[in-house]
Amino acid sequence: MSTLQQLIEARNIPVPEDFFTKVEQYKALLEKWNKIHNLTGAKNLGQVDDFIVDAVTPLTFLPPLKKAMDIGTGAGFPGMILAIAMPETRFTLVEPLSKRFSFLQFVKADLGLDNVEVKGVRVEQLDPSPYDLVTSRAVTDTRMLMSLSEPFCTEGTLLLFYKGEKVYDEIDESLDYTIIEAENRHYLLIKR
Repeated sequence: MSTLQQLIEARNIPVPEDFFTKVEQYKALLEKWNKIHNLTGAKNLGQVDDFIVDAVTPLTFLPPLKKAMDIGTGAGFPGMILAIAMPETRFTLVEPLSKRFSFLQFVKADLGLDNVEVKGVRVEQLDPSPYDLVTSRAVTDTRMLMSLSEPFCTEGTLLLFYKGEKVYDEIDESLDYTIIEAENRHYLLIKR
């Protein structure tokens, strides 16, 4: 059993059977592309494993979802990893940087992820459309993320922002929100 599998099982994170096979493919592609394109700040595969666990931890508290969007997917965290872990959910990954967009497109094709659509534009350039879930990690502050998410929200949309401990300084008390803490992460879950 891999270290990644041990970490995920220790946290009781529900992932599909083929998750580990696909994630190993993803890690091999990331390692290969990262040498040339510097896609992520992860310095080794151990850090990549940490990023993967961080990405899928919300599966312990998210309801089933039909349609999700990840703003600023980067090298795939959390959007691509969530898409691998949630094959029943359609994911739109938004990444304006061309080298990261190309990598995400390649991963989608290589892993045969029919539930993924990659958009190589800024989120502000997309047509408004309702989603069940909008996620983002390490993009900007909460107020700005809420503003960027607004065209994609409808009643009941969940916003899931991967934040650090400063999240408490960014939160508007009038919101319907929960903060779930795990390791060094604060998952900010806002219901619209």
